[in-house]
Parts: sequence; structure tokens; C-alpha cells
Amino acid sequence: MKPIIFEPIGVIRTSFKQVKGMPIQPSGAEAKEGRVIVDPAFEAGLEDIDGFSHLILIYQFHLSKGYSLSVQPFLDNQHRGIFSTRAPRRPNPVGISIVSFLRREKNELVVENIDVVDGTPLIDIKPYVPEFDAPEVTTTGWLEHRAEKSGAMRSDERFK
Repeated sequence: MKPIIFEPIGVIRTSFKQVKGMPIQPSGAEAKEGRVIVDPAFEAGLEDIDGFSHLILIYQFHLSKGYSLSVQPFLDNQHRGIFSTRAPRRPNPVGISIVSFLRREKNELVVENIDVVDGTPLIDIKPYVPEFDAPEVTTTGWLEHRAEKSGAMRSDERFK
């Protein structure tokens, strides 16, 4: 296969200056405010974004080096296949977060419930639409009875 090359369209700024100790999911970042700074060359693409309450941020896990196909996720004490987790050490280090969108200030978006380390390269932004993005979930695999603990869980350096 041919490589896929993405160029960042901006950067995500947060109060989390290091990976260790930051929330592992947006549920653990309640009321944590951040800024999504879109390169001015892409500012026109932010038109009409003001009507959405939530956004999906797609970004690069830029501090993660290499990958493992089996990892010990934060919410478990045994190894799991990387594709059954949201761990950052992935063959393609791409992450997603659904954040609350507060307001737009020119090429900057002020967001809340952000669980991303400061300086993270932004790949894309999509509006969160419940009818598209929230299907009825019937099973959550090994995360059953563990996901509710994500709000209290904090990152360590296991995926650097």
C-alpha cells in the first residue's frame, strides 16, 4: 500500500504539559478548557461551526513512539489487542476526542472536556451529530463494567 501523508491543520493547546497525570478520556477532563488553534490558511473552513455543541477532534499522538499490537490499557491489568483499546501506541498514532464546543474566536475554537496533551497536532475537526455518531450500543467488550472508571483514571508514561 502507498503511504498516507497528513499535514496538521493546527495545534491543540491545553493545560496538560506532560502525559503523566492527564485524563485518559474526555470524561475525566470535565470543565478542563483548551484551545484548538487552526492554521489561518484553513480559517474559512470554520464557517458555520458555531451551531454545534460538540466537536470531534482528530489528532496525532505525537509523543508516542513505535507501536505494540498488544498493550496493557489503563482500565485493565491484562494485555489486550491494540485495536480493542484507545491506547496511543498504534501503527497509525491517531486519536479522537469528543469535546464540548464553547465558542469561536477567529481561527481559534475554545473547547471544554479536553483530554489531550498541550501541543498536539490537529489533523481534522468534525461536528458531533448524535443521529450519526451515537448508535445504540449493546456491548462494549472487555470494557464492560470498566468504562465508568475512566473519569477518575489518569495517564502514566506506559505508552511513550
